Amino acid sequence: MFSEKKFVPVMITPFNLKAKVDLDAVTQLIDFYLAAGVKGFFANCLSSEMYSISEDERLELTRHIVRYVDGRVPVVGTGSFGLTIADKVEFTKRIYNTGINAVILITGHYANVDDSDEVLMANFDKMLKLTDNIPLGLYECPAPYKRILTPGVFKHLLETNRIVYHKDTSIDPQKVKEKLDLAKANGSQRFEFYDAHTPNAVTSLQAGAKGMSAIAGNFYPEILVWMCNNATDPAKKAEVEWLQSELSRVDPLIHIAYPMSAKYFLRKRGLHIRTISRSYTLELTPEQKQVLDGIYDSFIGWCDRLGITPVNASSLGTLAPVSLDPPI
Repeated sequence: MFSEKKFVPVMITPFNLKAKVDLDAVTQLIDFYLAAGVKGFFANCLSSEMYSISEDERLELTRHIVRYVDGRVPVVGTGSFGLTIADKVEFTKRIYNTGINAVILITGHYANVDDSDEVLMANFDKMLKLTDNIPLGLYECPAPYKRILTPGVFKHLLETNRIVYHKDTSIDPQKVKEKLDLAKANGSQRFEFYDAHTPNAVTSLQAGAKGMSAIAGNFYPEILVWMCNNATDPAKKAEVEWLQSELSRVDPLIHIAYPMSAKYFLRKRGLHIRTISRSYTLELTPEQKQVLDGIYDSFIGWCDRLGITPVNASSLGTLAPVSLDPPI
């Protein structure tokens, strides 16, 4: 029996024609992810355009997700907002009270880019001391800048026994392995490690990562679920290696104009999601759409080869169709 691996999507945020959060579309999106087989949700993250929505919207969105998911899978969300540690503590408590399972802390929120690891650890220690026993996670978010945790910092934080989740963006398989080795040595039964870099999927999953949490899941979550379910199965070695090659081939392309690219792709798949974004304000070019159309064709081919039935979005709700290119 293979250890269960999980795919946890970094949720996008649908908006209506007035660029307000569209909770009806969020509901359909949750159904879509669950039908694809995901084992958790990362709400209020960079893919959610968390820096482009207000504090009240972050809480409203997260609360809606928690209520609709209703305990079927765990939900985590970012909480480290505010100028001071006290501000971050306050928001962490508020978002935890929405019912999420753990609050995620952005590593770049706890030290300036030129600050030492000692400053980073001291600020994390203050945060942990002031947040009672709230389960916490870490996210090496690319914004405001990507603070990759060194082995020393990672080990220190694991030893607090407060960290239950880590989303890694180091990209470097050797750095991933170093952290996984430290996690194994720590022996926590609650801690879960997720790699954000799709080209690392096979390497990380086989090295002991609990799962993946990559933006590719906002295009074809069924494929990432299949990879998590099969990456450690020797009988699927050939299919796994072929799929990893395909995912690595298209990964740089889906990052272009993201998250608008994901919204276009999901709309193409039949979800009622408008191509409206607060963080990416340009419209997709005809060339960008053509590239995404080609990736969609590849996705259908992957499903055919692997025996995967793509989620039928039309069965997930009765929302009225929306325009792919709404007026501004």
